Amino acid sequence: MRPNINKDLLPIKAHYFLFNAGTAPVVPFMPTLAKQLGYSSIVVGTMYTILAVIGMLTKPLVGFLSDRYQRHRMLFISCEILTGLAFFLITFTPGVQKPLPVVELHHESTTTVRYCSSDNCISTNLKNHFQNQTLTCKLHCQIEPFIWNDMCKECFQIKPENCNRSSEYVDLIRDINMNDIGMDQLTDGKTCMIFTVIQPADDLEALESTDCLDNSTYFNTTCELNCNNEYLHSQLAESPVISNSDAVSLYQFWWFFGMLTISWIGMAAVVSIGDAICFAILGERGHLYGKQRLYGSVGWGIFSILAGILVDSMSTDTEKDYTAVFWMTAIIMALDVLASIKLKHTQTHLSPNILKDVGQMFLSMRCVIFFIWCVFIGLGTALIWNFLFWHLENLSSCQDSMKTLQGFVMAIQCFCGELPFFFSSGWILKKIGHINAMSLVLFGFGVRFILYSMLQDPWYVLPIELLNGVTFGLFYATMASYASIVAPPGTETTMQGLVGAIFEGIGVSTGSFVGGLLFDSVGGGHTFEIFGVSFFIAFIVHFCIQKYLQRHQSADTDGIVKYLAPTDAMHMLNEQDFIRT
Repeated sequence: MRPNINKDLLPIKAHYFLFNAGTAPVVPFMPTLAKQLGYSSIVVGTMYTILAVIGMLTKPLVGFLSDRYQRHRMLFISCEILTGLAFFLITFTPGVQKPLPVVELHHESTTTVRYCSSDNCISTNLKNHFQNQTLTCKLHCQIEPFIWNDMCKECFQIKPENCNRSSEYVDLIRDINMNDIGMDQLTDGKTCMIFTVIQPADDLEALESTDCLDNSTYFNTTCELNCNNEYLHSQLAESPVISNSDAVSLYQFWWFFGMLTISWIGMAAVVSIGDAICFAILGERGHLYGKQRLYGSVGWGIFSILAGILVDSMSTDTEKDYTAVFWMTAIIMALDVLASIKLKHTQTHLSPNILKDVGQMFLSMRCVIFFIWCVFIGLGTALIWNFLFWHLENLSSCQDSMKTLQGFVMAIQCFCGELPFFFSSGWILKKIGHINAMSLVLFGFGVRFILYSMLQDPWYVLPIELLNGVTFGLFYATMASYASIVAPPGTETTMQGLVGAIFEGIGVSTGSFVGGLLFDSVGGGHTFEIFGVSFFIAFIVHFCIQKYLQRHQSADTDGIVKYLAPTDAMHMLNEQDFIRT
Protein backbone atom coordinates (compact mmCIF):
# COMPACT_ATOMS: atom_id res chain seq x y z
CA MET A 1 0.00 0.00 0.00
CA ARG A 2 1.50 3.31 -1.08
CA PRO A 3 1.74 6.04 1.58
CA ASN A 4 -0.66 8.96 1.19
CA ILE A 5 1.50 12.05 0.59
CA ASN A 6 -0.08 15.49 0.47
CA LYS A 7 2.02 17.24 -2.15
CA ASP A 8 0.57 20.65 -1.23
CA LEU A 9 2.29 20.40 2.17
CA LEU A 10 5.72 19.39 0.84
CA PRO A 11 6.94 22.96 0.16
CA ILE A 12 6.07 24.18 3.68
CA LYS A 13 7.75 21.11 5.18
CA ALA A 14 10.82 21.81 3.03
CA HIS A 15 10.83 25.45 4.16
CA TYR A 16 10.75 24.58 7.84
CA PHE A 17 13.53 22.04 7.36
CA LEU A 18 15.80 24.28 5.27
CA PHE A 19 15.20 27.53 7.14
CA ASN A 20 16.05 25.95 10.49
CA ALA A 21 18.92 23.98 8.95
CA GLY A 22 20.27 27.25 7.54
CA THR A 23 20.06 29.24 10.76
CA ALA A 24 21.16 26.42 13.11
CA PRO A 25 24.88 26.70 12.23
CA VAL A 26 25.06 30.38 13.19
CA VAL A 27 22.30 31.54 15.56
CA PRO A 28 23.33 29.52 18.67
CA PHE A 29 27.01 30.39 18.26
CA MET A 30 26.63 34.17 17.94
CA PRO A 31 26.83 34.90 21.70
CA THR A 32 29.98 32.77 22.08
CA LEU A 33 31.46 34.36 18.95
CA ALA A 34 30.82 37.75 20.55
CA LYS A 35 32.54 36.49 23.70
CA GLN A 36 35.52 35.34 21.61
CA LEU A 37 35.64 38.78 19.98
CA GLY A 38 36.06 40.18 23.48
CA TYR A 39 32.64 41.59 24.41
CA SER A 40 31.30 41.26 27.95
CA SER A 41 28.05 39.59 28.99
CA ILE A 42 26.55 43.06 29.51
CA VAL A 43 27.41 44.09 25.93
CA VAL A 44 26.02 40.81 24.55
CA GLY A 45 22.89 41.10 26.68
CA THR A 46 22.34 44.66 25.50
CA MET A 47 22.81 43.65 21.86
CA TYR A 48 20.22 40.90 22.12
CA THR A 49 17.86 43.24 23.95
CA ILE A 50 17.98 45.63 20.99
CA LEU A 51 17.69 42.76 18.51
CA ALA A 52 14.57 41.48 20.25
CA VAL A 53 13.01 44.95 20.20
CA ILE A 54 13.78 45.19 16.48
CA GLY A 55 12.11 41.80 16.03
CA MET A 56 9.12 43.07 17.99
CA LEU A 57 8.72 46.01 15.61
CA THR A 58 9.39 43.93 12.50
CA LYS A 59 6.92 41.08 13.03
CA PRO A 60 3.64 43.01 13.31
CA LEU A 61 4.75 45.54 10.69
CA VAL A 62 5.57 42.88 8.11
CA GLY A 63 2.44 40.96 9.09
CA PHE A 64 0.29 44.06 8.59
CA LEU A 65 1.88 44.81 5.19
CA SER A 66 1.37 41.19 4.11
CA ASP A 67 -2.31 41.17 5.08
CA ARG A 68 -2.98 44.68 3.81
CA TYR A 69 -1.35 44.37 0.38
CA GLN A 70 -1.61 40.58 -0.06
CA ARG A 71 2.12 40.22 -0.76
CA HIS A 72 2.86 37.32 1.58
CA ARG A 73 5.08 35.21 -0.64
CA MET A 74 7.05 38.14 -2.10
CA LEU A 75 7.93 39.52 1.35
CA PHE A 76 8.57 36.00 2.60
CA ILE A 77 11.15 35.14 -0.06
CA SER A 78 12.78 38.61 0.08
CA CYS A 79 13.36 38.24 3.82
CA GLU A 80 14.83 34.76 3.37
CA ILE A 81 17.42 36.21 0.99
CA LEU A 82 18.11 39.07 3.41
CA THR A 83 18.66 36.66 6.30
CA GLY A 84 21.10 34.41 4.47
CA LEU A 85 23.12 37.30 3.06
CA ALA A 86 23.44 39.16 6.37
CA PHE A 87 24.55 36.06 8.27
CA PHE A 88 27.14 35.26 5.62
CA LEU A 89 28.61 38.77 5.82
CA ILE A 90 29.31 38.33 9.54
CA THR A 91 32.23 36.12 8.54
CA PHE A 92 33.99 39.28 7.29
CA THR A 93 33.82 40.97 10.71
CA PRO A 94 37.23 42.67 11.19
CA GLY A 95 39.30 41.45 14.11
CA VAL A 96 40.10 43.62 17.11
CA GLN A 97 43.66 43.83 18.35
CA LYS A 98 43.65 42.49 21.87
CA PRO A 99 45.75 44.13 24.58
CA LEU A 100 48.77 42.34 26.02
CA PRO A 101 48.28 40.27 29.18
CA VAL A 102 48.94 42.09 32.45
CA VAL A 103 51.13 40.26 35.01
CA GLU A 104 53.05 41.07 38.19
CA LEU A 105 56.84 41.05 38.42
CA HIS A 106 57.54 39.85 41.92
CA HIS A 107 60.87 39.69 43.73
CA GLU A 108 61.48 38.15 47.13
CA SER A 109 64.84 36.32 47.17
CA THR A 110 63.96 35.11 43.65
CA THR A 111 62.29 36.84 40.71
CA THR A 112 58.98 35.47 39.44
CA VAL A 113 56.14 36.49 37.15
CA ARG A 114 52.64 36.07 38.62
CA TYR A 115 49.29 35.91 36.86
CA CYS A 116 46.02 35.55 38.83
CA SER A 117 42.72 34.32 37.37
CA SER A 118 39.49 32.63 38.41
CA ASP A 119 39.99 30.11 35.57
CA ASN A 120 41.73 27.07 37.05
CA CYS A 121 42.23 25.46 33.65
CA ILE A 122 44.80 27.94 32.32
CA SER A 123 47.81 26.37 34.04
CA THR A 124 46.82 22.90 32.78
CA ASN A 125 46.38 24.23 29.25
CA LEU A 126 49.79 25.95 29.31
CA LYS A 127 51.64 22.89 30.62
CA ASN A 128 50.02 20.62 28.03
CA HIS A 129 50.74 23.02 25.19
CA PHE A 130 54.29 24.14 26.00
CA GLN A 131 55.55 21.12 28.01
CA ASN A 132 59.30 21.80 28.60
CA GLN A 133 59.56 24.94 26.48
CA THR A 134 61.11 28.21 27.59
CA LEU A 135 59.82 31.50 26.18
CA THR A 136 61.76 34.72 25.81
CA CYS A 137 59.46 37.54 26.85
CA LYS A 138 59.52 41.30 27.05
CA LEU A 139 58.19 42.87 30.25
CA HIS A 140 57.04 46.48 30.09
CA CYS A 141 56.80 47.36 33.77
CA GLN A 142 55.57 50.31 35.74
CA ILE A 143 58.27 51.47 38.17
CA GLU A 144 57.95 53.50 41.33
CA PRO A 145 60.90 55.85 41.98
CA PHE A 146 62.18 53.90 45.00
CA ILE A 147 62.43 50.66 42.96
CA TRP A 148 64.95 52.12 40.50
CA ASN A 149 67.77 51.71 43.03
CA ASP A 150 67.29 47.94 42.91
CA MET A 151 66.39 47.65 39.24
CA CYS A 152 69.61 49.37 38.14
CA LYS A 153 71.85 46.90 39.90
CA GLU A 154 73.91 44.57 37.75
CA CYS A 155 71.87 41.40 38.23
CA PHE A 156 68.88 42.94 36.43
CA GLN A 157 71.07 43.59 33.40
CA ILE A 158 69.42 46.86 32.39
CA LYS A 159 71.51 48.79 29.92
CA PRO A 160 72.89 51.97 31.48
CA GLU A 161 71.19 54.15 28.87
CA ASN A 162 67.81 52.56 29.80
CA CYS A 163 68.36 53.03 33.51
CA ASN A 164 66.49 56.32 33.57
CA ARG A 165 65.55 56.91 37.17
CA SER A 166 63.06 59.63 36.20
CA SER A 167 61.01 57.30 33.97
CA GLU A 168 57.82 55.57 35.13
CA TYR A 169 58.45 52.46 33.00
CA VAL A 170 61.23 50.00 32.29
CA ASP A 171 61.57 47.26 29.67
CA LEU A 172 63.08 43.89 30.63
CA ILE A 173 63.76 40.84 28.47
CA ARG A 174 63.66 37.57 30.37
CA ASP A 175 63.31 33.83 29.76
CA ILE A 176 60.29 32.20 31.43
CA ASN A 177 60.03 28.48 32.18
CA MET A 178 56.58 27.34 30.98
CA ASN A 179 56.86 23.88 32.57
CA ASP A 180 57.69 24.94 36.12
CA ILE A 181 54.46 26.76 37.05
CA GLY A 182 53.71 27.19 40.74
CA MET A 183 50.21 27.74 42.13
CA ASP A 184 48.98 30.03 44.90
CA GLN A 185 45.32 29.92 45.97
CA LEU A 186 43.88 33.28 47.03
CA THR A 187 41.03 33.87 49.48
CA ASP A 188 38.75 35.40 46.80
CA GLY A 189 38.66 32.14 44.84
CA LYS A 190 41.29 33.15 42.29
CA THR A 191 44.41 31.13 41.61
CA CYS A 192 47.78 32.74 40.93
CA MET A 193 50.22 31.04 38.56
CA ILE A 194 53.87 31.65 39.41
CA PHE A 195 56.30 31.50 36.47
CA THR A 196 60.01 31.16 37.20
CA VAL A 197 62.24 33.76 35.56
CA ILE A 198 65.42 32.14 34.26
CA GLN A 199 68.65 34.10 34.34
CA PRO A 200 70.70 33.45 31.15
CA ALA A 201 73.89 31.44 31.64
CA ASP A 202 76.13 34.28 30.43
CA ASP A 203 74.85 36.44 33.29
CA LEU A 204 76.45 34.28 36.02
CA GLU A 205 79.11 36.89 36.53
CA ALA A 206 76.42 39.48 37.19
CA LEU A 207 74.67 37.13 39.58
CA GLU A 208 77.90 36.72 41.59
CA SER A 209 78.47 40.46 41.67
CA THR A 210 78.40 42.19 45.04
CA ASP A 211 76.30 44.88 43.40
CA CYS A 212 73.19 42.75 43.35
CA LEU A 213 69.98 42.20 45.31
CA ASP A 214 70.20 40.59 48.71
CA ASN A 215 67.63 38.30 50.26
CA SER A 216 65.95 41.14 52.10
CA THR A 217 65.03 43.02 48.92
CA TYR A 218 61.34 42.94 48.04
CA PHE A 219 59.30 44.63 45.33
CA ASN A 220 56.20 43.95 43.28
CA THR A 221 55.18 45.82 40.12
CA THR A 222 52.68 45.52 37.27
CA CYS A 223 53.90 44.67 33.76
CA GLU A 224 52.61 44.02 30.25
CA LEU A 225 53.84 40.62 29.04
CA ASN A 226 54.81 40.16 25.39
CA CYS A 227 56.19 36.74 24.48
CA ASN A 228 55.26 36.87 20.76
CA ASN A 229 53.16 33.75 21.32
CA GLU A 230 49.50 33.90 20.29
CA TYR A 231 48.44 30.89 22.37
CA LEU A 232 49.94 32.26 25.59
CA HIS A 233 48.36 35.66 25.02
CA SER A 234 44.93 34.11 24.31
CA GLN A 235 45.12 32.13 27.56
CA LEU A 236 46.24 35.06 29.71
CA ALA A 237 44.07 37.75 28.10
CA GLU A 238 41.63 39.33 30.50
CA SER A 239 37.92 38.80 29.83
CA PRO A 240 36.37 40.95 28.56
CA VAL A 241 39.31 42.36 26.62
CA ILE A 242 37.06 45.12 25.25
CA SER A 243 35.47 47.34 27.89
CA ASN A 244 31.77 48.12 27.68
CA SER A 245 32.39 51.79 26.95
CA ASP A 246 35.00 51.07 24.27
CA ALA A 247 32.80 48.62 22.34
CA VAL A 248 30.52 51.29 20.85
CA SER A 249 33.52 53.22 19.53
CA LEU A 250 34.79 50.28 17.45
CA TYR A 251 33.79 50.00 13.80
CA GLN A 252 34.30 46.23 14.15
CA PHE A 253 31.50 46.15 16.72
CA TRP A 254 29.12 48.08 14.49
CA TRP A 255 29.77 45.78 11.53
CA PHE A 256 29.09 42.71 13.67
CA PHE A 257 26.02 44.23 15.31
CA GLY A 258 24.76 45.70 12.03
CA MET A 259 24.80 42.34 10.24
CA LEU A 260 23.13 40.70 13.24
CA THR A 261 20.42 43.36 13.13
CA ILE A 262 19.69 42.83 9.42
CA SER A 263 19.61 39.05 9.86
CA TRP A 264 17.24 39.41 12.85
CA ILE A 265 14.86 41.56 10.80
CA GLY A 266 14.85 38.91 8.08
CA MET A 267 14.33 36.03 10.51
CA ALA A 268 11.51 37.81 12.35
CA ALA A 269 9.63 38.35 9.11
CA VAL A 270 10.22 34.82 7.82
CA VAL A 271 8.99 33.21 11.04
CA SER A 272 5.78 35.23 11.37
CA ILE A 273 4.81 35.10 7.68
CA GLY A 274 5.83 31.43 7.42
CA ASP A 275 3.58 30.35 10.29
CA ALA A 276 0.65 32.32 8.85
CA ILE A 277 1.16 30.72 5.42
CA CYS A 278 1.31 27.30 7.07
CA PHE A 279 -2.02 27.79 8.88
CA ALA A 280 -3.57 29.18 5.68
CA ILE A 281 -2.49 26.09 3.73
CA LEU A 282 -3.74 23.78 6.49
CA GLY A 283 -7.10 25.54 6.71
CA GLU A 284 -9.40 23.57 9.03
CA ARG A 285 -6.55 21.15 9.77
CA GLY A 286 -4.70 23.63 11.98
CA HIS A 287 -4.07 20.90 14.55
CA LEU A 288 -1.55 19.46 12.06
CA TYR A 289 0.73 22.49 12.47
CA GLY A 290 3.08 20.66 14.81
CA LYS A 291 3.63 17.90 12.24
CA GLN A 292 4.80 20.51 9.73
CA ARG A 293 6.93 22.44 12.21
CA LEU A 294 8.74 19.31 13.42
CA TYR A 295 10.69 19.26 10.14
CA GLY A 296 12.29 22.46 11.35
CA SER A 297 13.49 20.63 14.45
CA VAL A 298 14.96 17.89 12.27
CA GLY A 299 16.88 20.44 10.20
CA TRP A 300 18.06 22.33 13.28
CA GLY A 301 19.20 19.15 15.05
CA ILE A 302 21.15 17.69 12.12
CA PHE A 303 22.98 20.83 11.10
CA SER A 304 23.63 22.17 14.59
CA ILE A 305 25.62 19.11 15.60
CA LEU A 306 27.37 19.09 12.21
CA ALA A 307 28.26 22.76 12.69
CA GLY A 308 29.66 22.09 16.16
CA ILE A 309 31.89 19.27 14.91
CA LEU A 310 33.11 21.36 11.97
CA VAL A 311 33.99 24.33 14.19
CA ASP A 312 36.00 22.13 16.57
CA SER A 313 37.79 20.28 13.77
CA MET A 314 38.74 23.44 11.83
CA SER A 315 39.78 25.54 14.84
CA THR A 316 43.25 26.20 16.20
CA ASP A 317 44.42 26.11 19.80
CA THR A 318 43.94 29.84 20.18
CA GLU A 319 40.34 30.39 19.08
CA LYS A 320 37.37 28.86 17.27
CA ASP A 321 37.04 29.25 13.50
CA TYR A 322 33.41 29.80 12.45
CA THR A 323 34.02 30.26 8.71
CA ALA A 324 32.47 26.92 7.72
CA VAL A 325 29.16 27.59 9.44
CA PHE A 326 28.64 30.87 7.59
CA TRP A 327 29.14 29.10 4.26
CA MET A 328 26.69 26.40 5.37
CA THR A 329 24.09 29.07 6.13
CA ALA A 330 24.53 30.80 2.77
CA ILE A 331 24.10 27.59 0.77
CA ILE A 332 21.17 26.18 2.75
CA MET A 333 19.28 29.50 2.78
CA ALA A 334 19.62 29.61 -1.03
CA LEU A 335 17.96 26.17 -1.17
CA ASP A 336 15.21 27.47 1.13
CA VAL A 337 14.44 30.25 -1.33
CA LEU A 338 14.05 27.70 -4.13
CA ALA A 339 11.70 25.61 -2.00
CA SER A 340 9.61 28.64 -0.98
CA ILE A 341 8.97 29.56 -4.61
CA LYS A 342 6.84 26.39 -4.79
CA LEU A 343 4.53 27.51 -1.96
CA LYS A 344 0.87 27.82 -2.95
CA HIS A 345 -0.77 30.37 -0.69
CA THR A 346 -3.97 32.36 -1.10
CA GLN A 347 -5.54 34.59 1.54
CA THR A 348 -9.15 33.44 2.15
CA HIS A 349 -10.19 36.49 4.21
CA LEU A 350 -9.42 40.19 3.96
CA SER A 351 -10.20 42.29 7.00
CA PRO A 352 -11.40 45.81 6.16
CA ASN A 353 -9.92 47.16 9.41
CA ILE A 354 -7.01 45.00 10.51
CA LEU A 355 -5.74 47.15 13.36
CA LYS A 356 -9.19 47.54 14.92
CA ASP A 357 -9.93 43.81 14.71
CA VAL A 358 -6.60 42.84 16.28
CA GLY A 359 -7.01 45.52 18.95
CA GLN A 360 -10.22 43.86 20.11
CA MET A 361 -8.15 40.95 21.37
CA PHE A 362 -6.92 43.12 24.24
CA LEU A 363 -10.48 43.33 25.58
CA SER A 364 -10.45 39.63 26.43
CA MET A 365 -9.00 38.66 29.80
CA ARG A 366 -7.91 35.28 28.44
CA CYS A 367 -6.03 36.93 25.57
CA VAL A 368 -4.36 39.41 27.91
CA ILE A 369 -3.17 36.54 30.13
CA PHE A 370 -1.99 34.74 26.99
CA PHE A 371 0.06 37.78 25.98
CA ILE A 372 1.58 38.04 29.49
CA TRP A 373 2.41 34.33 29.32
CA CYS A 374 4.23 34.93 26.03
CA VAL A 375 6.28 37.68 27.68
CA PHE A 376 7.30 35.45 30.59
CA ILE A 377 8.25 32.56 28.29
CA GLY A 378 10.35 35.04 26.32
CA LEU A 379 12.30 35.89 29.50
CA GLY A 380 13.30 32.26 29.99
CA THR A 381 13.91 31.57 26.32
CA ALA A 382 16.33 34.51 26.12
CA LEU A 383 18.42 33.11 28.96
CA ILE A 384 18.75 29.75 27.17
CA TRP A 385 19.34 31.19 23.70
CA ASN A 386 21.93 33.75 24.72
CA PHE A 387 23.66 32.47 27.86
CA LEU A 388 23.39 28.66 28.14
CA PHE A 389 26.47 28.07 25.99
CA TRP A 390 28.23 30.91 27.81
CA HIS A 391 27.46 29.13 31.10
CA LEU A 392 28.78 25.80 29.79
CA GLU A 393 32.05 27.40 28.67
CA ASN A 394 32.46 29.07 32.06
CA LEU A 395 31.99 25.74 33.83
CA SER A 396 35.06 24.27 32.18
CA SER A 397 37.30 26.05 29.68
CA CYS A 398 39.50 22.93 29.71
CA GLN A 399 37.09 21.26 27.28
CA ASP A 400 38.75 21.09 23.84
CA SER A 401 35.52 19.75 22.31
CA MET A 402 33.18 22.44 23.65
CA LYS A 403 31.59 23.19 20.26
CA THR A 404 30.96 19.49 19.73
CA LEU A 405 29.23 19.37 23.13
CA GLN A 406 27.17 22.41 22.19
CA GLY A 407 26.24 20.72 18.92
CA PHE A 408 25.05 17.66 20.85
CA VAL A 409 23.05 19.97 23.14
CA MET A 410 21.15 21.37 20.17
CA ALA A 411 20.71 17.93 18.62
CA ILE A 412 19.13 16.55 21.80
CA GLN A 413 16.99 19.67 22.11
CA CYS A 414 15.63 18.96 18.63
CA PHE A 415 15.49 15.18 18.17
CA CYS A 416 14.68 14.09 21.71
CA GLY A 417 12.84 17.21 22.83
CA GLU A 418 11.14 19.32 20.19
CA LEU A 419 10.50 16.67 17.54
CA PRO A 420 8.30 14.30 19.59
CA PHE A 421 6.41 17.20 21.15
CA PHE A 422 5.80 18.90 17.81
CA PHE A 423 4.61 15.57 16.42
CA SER A 424 2.21 14.96 19.30
CA SER A 425 1.31 18.59 20.04
CA GLY A 426 -2.10 18.32 18.40
CA TRP A 427 -2.98 15.29 20.52
CA ILE A 428 -1.58 16.89 23.69
CA LEU A 429 -3.53 20.11 23.20
CA LYS A 430 -6.73 18.17 22.62
CA LYS A 431 -6.15 16.14 25.78
CA ILE A 432 -5.13 18.86 28.23
CA GLY A 433 -6.14 22.07 26.44
CA HIS A 434 -4.14 25.18 25.69
CA ILE A 435 -4.49 26.67 29.17
CA ASN A 436 -3.11 23.62 30.97
CA ALA A 437 -0.35 23.40 28.37
CA MET A 438 0.67 26.97 29.24
CA SER A 439 0.97 26.06 32.92
CA LEU A 440 2.99 22.96 32.05
CA VAL A 441 5.46 25.04 30.03
CA LEU A 442 6.04 27.40 32.98
CA PHE A 443 6.68 24.44 35.30
CA GLY A 444 9.08 22.89 32.75
CA PHE A 445 11.14 26.10 32.63
CA GLY A 446 11.39 26.14 36.43
CA VAL A 447 12.72 22.58 36.56
CA ARG A 448 15.13 23.20 33.69
CA PHE A 449 16.68 26.31 35.22
CA ILE A 450 17.12 24.77 38.67
CA LEU A 451 18.95 21.83 37.06
CA TYR A 452 21.21 24.24 35.14
CA SER A 453 22.09 26.01 38.39
CA MET A 454 23.27 22.68 39.88
CA LEU A 455 25.60 21.78 36.98
CA GLN A 456 29.26 21.08 37.78
CA ASP A 457 30.33 19.12 34.68
CA PRO A 458 29.07 20.68 31.40
CA TRP A 459 28.45 17.25 29.83
CA TYR A 460 25.69 16.59 32.37
CA VAL A 461 23.64 19.22 30.55
CA LEU A 462 22.67 16.67 27.88
CA PRO A 463 19.84 14.89 29.77
CA ILE A 464 18.46 18.26 30.91
CA GLU A 465 17.92 19.21 27.25
CA LEU A 466 15.10 16.66 27.01
CA LEU A 467 12.97 19.31 28.72
CA ASN A 468 13.27 21.44 25.58
CA GLY A 469 10.33 19.45 24.25
CA VAL A 470 8.12 21.06 26.88
CA THR A 471 9.76 24.50 27.05
CA PHE A 472 9.97 25.04 23.29
CA GLY A 473 8.19 22.30 21.32
CA LEU A 474 4.96 22.39 23.32
CA PHE A 475 5.28 26.13 23.94
CA TYR A 476 5.67 27.08 20.29
CA ALA A 477 2.84 24.84 19.10
CA THR A 478 0.59 26.25 21.85
CA MET A 479 1.47 29.86 21.07
CA ALA A 480 1.10 29.55 17.29
CA SER A 481 -2.15 27.56 17.33
CA TYR A 482 -3.78 29.70 20.04
CA ALA A 483 -2.90 32.85 18.10
CA SER A 484 -4.38 31.32 14.94
CA ILE A 485 -7.60 30.41 16.77
CA VAL A 486 -8.26 33.83 18.29
CA ALA A 487 -7.20 35.84 15.20
CA PRO A 488 -10.16 37.59 13.50
CA PRO A 489 -10.57 36.59 9.82
CA GLY A 490 -8.13 38.35 7.51
CA THR A 491 -5.67 39.23 10.31
CA GLU A 492 -3.91 35.87 10.64
CA THR A 493 -0.45 37.09 9.62
CA THR A 494 -0.80 40.27 11.68
CA MET A 495 -1.81 38.22 14.72
CA GLN A 496 1.11 35.82 14.35
CA GLY A 497 3.40 38.84 14.06
CA LEU A 498 1.85 40.48 17.12
CA VAL A 499 2.23 37.38 19.28
CA GLY A 500 5.78 36.87 18.04
CA ALA A 501 6.54 40.52 18.79
CA ILE A 502 5.21 40.23 22.34
CA PHE A 503 7.19 37.03 22.92
CA GLU A 504 10.43 38.25 21.40
CA GLY A 505 10.27 42.03 21.53
CA ILE A 506 9.16 42.31 25.14
CA GLY A 507 10.02 38.92 26.66
CA VAL A 508 13.26 37.99 24.92
CA SER A 509 14.59 41.55 24.97
CA THR A 510 13.98 41.94 28.69
CA GLY A 511 15.39 38.48 29.39
CA SER A 512 18.53 39.25 27.40
CA PHE A 513 19.17 42.47 29.29
CA VAL A 514 18.40 41.08 32.75
CA GLY A 515 20.33 37.88 32.01
CA GLY A 516 23.40 39.85 30.94
CA LEU A 517 23.33 41.95 34.12
CA LEU A 518 22.88 38.92 36.38
CA PHE A 519 25.60 36.92 34.62
CA ASP A 520 28.00 39.80 35.13
CA SER A 521 27.09 40.38 38.80
CA VAL A 522 26.25 36.97 40.32
CA GLY A 523 27.48 34.42 37.73
CA GLY A 524 25.72 31.78 35.65
CA GLY A 525 24.71 29.33 38.37
CA HIS A 526 22.95 31.92 40.53
CA THR A 527 21.32 33.50 37.47
CA PHE A 528 19.68 30.22 36.48
CA GLU A 529 18.65 29.65 40.10
CA ILE A 530 16.92 33.06 40.26
CA PHE A 531 15.09 32.40 36.99
CA GLY A 532 14.10 28.90 38.13
CA VAL A 533 12.46 30.13 41.34
CA SER A 534 10.73 32.93 39.40
CA PHE A 535 9.19 30.44 36.95
CA PHE A 536 7.91 28.21 39.75
CA ILE A 537 6.19 31.28 41.22
CA ALA A 538 4.79 32.19 37.78
CA PHE A 539 3.44 28.64 37.40
CA ILE A 540 1.55 28.89 40.70
CA VAL A 541 0.16 32.36 39.89
CA HIS A 542 -0.93 31.30 36.38
CA PHE A 543 -2.63 28.16 37.69
CA CYS A 544 -4.52 30.10 40.38
CA ILE A 545 -5.67 32.83 37.97
CA GLN A 546 -6.97 30.28 35.50
CA LYS A 547 -8.86 28.51 38.29
CA TYR A 548 -10.42 31.83 39.21
CA LEU A 549 -11.38 32.55 35.60
CA GLN A 550 -12.94 29.11 35.37
CA ARG A 551 -15.90 30.51 37.31
CA HIS A 552 -16.25 33.37 34.80
CA GLN A 553 -15.80 31.22 31.68
CA SER A 554 -18.83 32.03 29.60
CA ALA A 555 -18.59 35.82 29.73
CA ASP A 556 -14.97 35.88 28.64
CA THR A 557 -15.49 33.32 25.87
CA ASP A 558 -18.43 35.29 24.50
CA GLY A 559 -16.22 38.38 24.43
CA ILE A 560 -13.78 36.61 22.14
CA VAL A 561 -16.29 34.79 19.94
CA LYS A 562 -18.02 38.07 19.10
CA TYR A 563 -15.06 39.05 16.89
CA LEU A 564 -14.63 35.68 15.11
CA ALA A 565 -16.12 34.22 11.95
CA PRO A 566 -18.74 31.48 12.65
CA THR A 567 -16.42 28.59 11.73
CA ASP A 568 -13.49 29.90 13.76
CA ALA A 569 -15.77 30.70 16.70
CA MET A 570 -17.09 27.14 16.75
CA HIS A 571 -13.52 25.84 16.57
CA MET A 572 -12.58 27.94 19.57
CA LEU A 573 -15.63 26.96 21.60
CA ASN A 574 -14.83 23.32 20.99
CA GLU A 575 -11.33 23.68 22.44
CA GLN A 576 -11.10 21.69 25.64
CA ASP A 577 -9.36 24.48 27.50
CA PHE A 578 -12.57 26.52 27.13
CA ILE A 579 -14.60 23.56 28.30
CA ARG A 580 -12.47 22.35 31.21
CA THR A 581 -11.04 25.62 32.55
